[in-house]
Amino acid sequence: MTGRPITLTAAAAVEATEGIVALGFGFYVAWETIVGKPLDPASAIGVTLFAFLAGAGMLAVARGLLRAERWSRSPAVLTQLFALPVSVSMLQGEQYALGVPLIVLALAALVLVLCKPSNNALVHEEEPHGE
Repeated sequence: MTGRPITLTAAAAVEATEGIVALGFGFYVAWETIVGKPLDPASAIGVTLFAFLAGAGMLAVARGLLRAERWSRSPAVLTQLFALPVSVSMLQGEQYALGVPLIVLALAALVLVLCKPSNNALVHEEEPHGE
């Protein structure tokens, strides 16, 4: 492989952006749990932990995409497939400021990861080992 296609770099950037936003949300919920009065502290802690794990996972996937590692394609697609119903739910709840960017990013990331240049970079065949 001579180089990473721009589509794969862009997909990694989208995945990393979503990961950073998830981490930011985790910090926000953690802060509100500490200084505020959550209705259900156990749920607030669970959401915080989930956001931290999801964000870290998305950043790891973004790194895998940047390195054109084969394993990163499936989790990249999966995170975007999870983002689509979340964004639709936000739109139905009239949270357009969150729902519209999320659906645009999710669709863009799916197209970028599944397009031919990215696919060729991620699913390159292993070099046969000479004996």
